[in-house]
Amino acid sequence: MHILFVADPLESFKIYKDSTFAMMRSAQARGHRITVCEPRHIHWISGEKVSAQVRDIVLTGDEARWFDEAPGRRAELAEFDAIVMRKDPPFDSEYFYATHLLGQAEREGAKVFNKPAALRDHPEKLAVMEFAEYAPVTLVTRSAQDIRDFHAQHKDIILKPLDGMGGMGIFRVGADGMNLGSIIETLNLDGAQSVMVQKYLPEITKGDKRVLIIGGEPVPFCLARIPQGNEVRGNLAAGGKGVAQALEPEDRAIAEHIGARLAPRGLLLIGLDIIGHRITEINVTSPTCFQEIEQQAGFPVGDMFIEALEKAVAGAV
Repeated sequence: MHILFVADPLESFKIYKDSTFAMMRSAQARGHRITVCEPRHIHWISGEKVSAQVRDIVLTGDEARWFDEAPGRRAELAEFDAIVMRKDPPFDSEYFYATHLLGQAEREGAKVFNKPAALRDHPEKLAVMEFAEYAPVTLVTRSAQDIRDFHAQHKDIILKPLDGMGGMGIFRVGADGMNLGSIIETLNLDGAQSVMVQKYLPEITKGDKRVLIIGGEPVPFCLARIPQGNEVRGNLAAGGKGVAQALEPEDRAIAEHIGARLAPRGLLLIGLDIIGHRITEINVTSPTCFQEIEQQAGFPVGDMFIEALEKAVAGAV
């Protein structure tokens, strides 16, 4: 199988922890060919198929020089057996446009995972609305007064922008309401920007668990990202400590339910964020934590993903 990974620049990869690298490593070990490009390299012109300037690579096993590559070339996206969209957020206008280019490539015969339309239809924070029974008490609004009323009712709350990643822009406001006005102004931009507000979950001290779902099936281990010091955020990018754990039965049941619902929509890979047994986000753009789980629990997440990709390609119409 020939796989095209649409991702961030290879030169930016931290291969000791990058989940896309884990996918590539498993793909090559299973005999698949690897090609890469960035979203900015995807191109369409009237009368032709969607194409991209691509790089054919081979992983070397050397940390210092981790890939060799052939000279760059232009290739039609439909010529690849599978395209794996792994561009990191933010889900901005350029990401949005890339999904439309990939959608056109699908119409030309390409097989894209996660499916471009599904990426657009499941924004990572708002996707919890479909599964509200598993989520904490949540408010999405542009109204500063709505936020103030929510705080008055629930006392201890978390506020975050809808387009953040890696813990960016997350604030906690306790019962004293300290800095609530300033935080609302920062996130809400005088009503111009929507904000997500959730009731604070004290179970965060035990970790914000990343639960991976591949091909509709939960990975049997999760990564609990535990806040350090006085930090409220467990995100690894915000300094959280990642601890691999066996998946608890309650979390497995939630993941199985969501996987059964979302996988048929073209979401081959999903990353749930669970605090206690409450889902705070459903990540579908480029879920991570493959390598931390592999290194600590010994479970081959990359292999599970490539096996699911093989089955999805074989079963695609």
